[in-house]
Amino acid sequence: MKKYRYAAGLREEFARCGPEEVAHTARELGLSADDLWRIARKGPHAADLLHKMLLALGVNPKTLASQDPMIMRDLQRLCITCAQKKRCGHELAAGTAGKNFREFCPNAYTLKALFEGK
Repeated sequence: MKKYRYAAGLREEFARCGPEEVAHTARELGLSADDLWRIARKGPHAADLLHKMLLALGVNPKTLASQDPMIMRDLQRLCITCAQKKRCGHELAAGTAGKNFREFCPNAYTLKALFEGK
């Protein structure tokens, strides 16, 4: 029910914005208007596992977000649209995410590059 109410409220917010404003916002984020809508429909907690994954990998999410907001935004976008959330949650709960993330995480390539840059 909460998810439905959120989606309904989001539709109302987008309806109050003109198509130009939605398109402008999407462009600023490097997305299409359709992608922005698709991501927004997932809800405000759709990238929560990213925060936990970064911590499991020894990366401070707040530091990363302040030092490189574009990378953080890209990580969030991929996390939001990820089809492996169930496995991610299980791996995080089991404490094996840091070892196995390369097998399932759509952010594995970027995260690996971050570690090599350390």
